[in-house]
Amino acid sequence: MFTEEIKEATLANHQQTEKILVGKMKSMRSVQDYVNILSSFYGYFGGLEQQITRYINQSNLADYEDRRKSEALADDIKALGGTVPQTATNNELPEIDNYLQAFGALYVIEGSTLGGQIISKMVQQHLPLPEGKGLSFFNGYGDDMYQRWGVFKELLNKVANTPADQQIIIAAANDTFAKFKTWLEK
Repeated sequence: MFTEEIKEATLANHQQTEKILVGKMKSMRSVQDYVNILSSFYGYFGGLEQQITRYINQSNLADYEDRRKSEALADDIKALGGTVPQTATNNELPEIDNYLQAFGALYVIEGSTLGGQIISKMVQQHLPLPEGKGLSFFNGYGDDMYQRWGVFKELLNKVANTPADQQIIIAAANDTFAKFKTWLEK
C-alpha cells in the first residue's frame, strides 16, 4: 500500500523533525514555553493550510474543514494568554501547486495527530495548565484518532494512482517535514 511506502520514504525527515520537537517538549518549564511551541505549530500549519485549501476541500475530502488544525492551535494559544502569531509564507513553506502536493503536505499535518495524545498527557503532567485549557490541538480527534487516520490513509491510497503521482506526494511530504524542521529551528 502507498501509505506504507510514504511512511518509509519520509522516515528520515520525520525523525529529524520529531527530534527537534521532542527536545522542545522536554525543555518546557513554563506555560509560556508551551505557548511558544503551540505558536510554532500555528505559524507553520496555519500557512500550510492556506496553501492546501487551494486544492483540497469538501469536494475531494469530505471532512476537510474538521481536519484543519490552525483554529484549535489559535484557541489554545489564546486560552493560555498568548498572542496568535503570523503564519509562515512563501519559501518558508513547501511548494504546493496541485492537489497531489497538497495531499503530501496534509499527510504530515494529519500524522501529527497520532502523537498528540501522548504529548497532551506529558504537558498536563509537567505544566500547571488551567483545567481543560490549551490542549485542543494535541487532543485532536480524541477517541476517533485512529479511525480518522484510517479514513485519511484510505483516501491517500486512492489519490496516489500512479508511480508518478506517488513520487509527487512523497516529495511534497518530505519537503513539508524539512521546511517544518527549519521553521522549528528558528
